[in-house]
Formats: sequence, C-alpha cells, structure tokens
Amino acid sequence: MPAIQKSPLRPQIQEKALIMSGYGINSEMETREAFLRAGMGADIIHINDLIAGRHHLSDYRLLIFPGGFSYGDDTGAGNAYANRVRNNLWDDLLEFLDGDNLVLGICNGFQILANLGLVPAFDRSYSREIALMPNRSGRLECRFVTIRPGADTIWTHGIVKLFCPVSHGEGNLYCSTETLQRIKKHRQIAFTYCRDDLSSACGEYPCNPNGSVEDIAGLTSADGKVLGMMPHPERAMEFTNLYDWPLLKEQMRRNGEKIPEESLNMAIFRNIVQYFT
Repeated sequence: MPAIQKSPLRPQIQEKALIMSGYGINSEMETREAFLRAGMGADIIHINDLIAGRHHLSDYRLLIFPGGFSYGDDTGAGNAYANRVRNNLWDDLLEFLDGDNLVLGICNGFQILANLGLVPAFDRSYSREIALMPNRSGRLECRFVTIRPGADTIWTHGIVKLFCPVSHGEGNLYCSTETLQRIKKHRQIAFTYCRDDLSSACGEYPCNPNGSVEDIAGLTSADGKVLGMMPHPERAMEFTNLYDWPLLKEQMRRNGEKIPEESLNMAIFRNIVQYFT
C-alpha cells in the first residue's frame, strides 16, 4: 500500500490570520485547520471582541470572513454582519486594506464582502456593485461542485480545478451589464463553475448550482487583494472528504501512485501562505 503523504500541522511563517466569528458563523474551526495545515497560524476572534478593542486587526496580515448564516441572514445574507463591520470597524478595515494584506470571504463571507463593497471594489470606491441573490432553484443547495480558475491570480496560481462543497441558499451572483463588463475587463473572475471535464457549465444546473451570471463562483477586488467565493474549500481539505475517494484510492493504488492525505482544495490556502512567504 502506498504511503499517505502527511501535511505540516504547525505554522511555518510568522504572519497570522484573523478569522472572524460571531452569531451564526459556523466554519471557523475548519478554516483555521486549513490554514494551520498550509503553514499559517490563525486566531478565531468574535466580532464583539474587535469592536471592544480586546483584539486589533492591525496585528494580522490576513482577514477571513468564514461561512455560516450570520445573524440568521434575517435581513439578507451577510447584511447584518456587514453593517456591524461598517458601523464599528470601518476605519480599521480601510487601514488594513491600505497595507500589504489580504482578505478572504467564503460563502457567507462572500456575501458579507459584497454587502461591504469590498468586491469588486472598482477604484477602491467600496460601493455595493453586486448582489448574491436566492438560488434559481429556490432552495438551499448542498452538493459538490467543480470550479476552475478564471484568471491567474495570487489566489489561483497553479490551480487547474477545485472540487468542493457548496452550501447556500443565496449564491446567485447578479450585477448590471456595465458592472459585469468592468469585472471581465479587469480579469476579476477568480473561479467559475464548470463540468467535470472543465468545460463551461453554461448556466446549467447542477454544474452551476445557483444560476450565477457567467457561472461566477468567485470574484476578486480590482487590486486583487480581496477574494470572495461561494464554494467551501475548507470543508473538503482531506482526500477522504471527496465522495469518490474510494474509487480514486483504488485507481492510484493500481497505478502505483502515492495516496495524498489532502485534497486539491488545499492549493488555495497554500497559495495564500506562499504570498506571505
């Protein structure tokens, strides 16, 4: 039996990530584990502790808004959490964005970024240019999807595809025709939903699980330092998290290949750590 490759479980760099927590956020632990395996330490901090000044954004290089259903999405997905940030931490966040730092939002985190205007953030205006609308199916979509990079960025470098879960009711990205043209002009489409053979999903369900325009699964800011994406790479960081892992394992065993411990989805976290390295 080929040996399973092990990943480091301790920070390899001095820079640290701040993972935002709060009422309804539920993916902090997985996100922290993914970065720890990639070699970057991370602290899970409740938004109230930042507002109270018990912790400071300036002590970190990476800010993460993880997945979940913040404040129950009662006033719209990610809206209440975004308002808490804008009303209490906006100046600190703007200072953070002025530095050589990165911001990542996954699922509900992407919705928060959209509400804050941190993506697509043309000319750093931070006005709301996109919306993540209810899924076209009219229901929560919880399934694996295949996504491919839309551009070569610090987030996507070297990635051919990712195969990871989605779990959202409002992931249908909508924007005006003018906004979409600007997004495409500046190559801000980080990931798109696609078929298993990497051909375009063409908006067809279930390859495109929500009806998002242009099959968009992830967007960056105009300066490339902010990424929002709907799929959850942190929820399938293990090779054995993939639903077809027994078949893949047997194929690798017969071909004499090493059986990996981690999935392809870890590549995005390793790219982030590489940026700071």
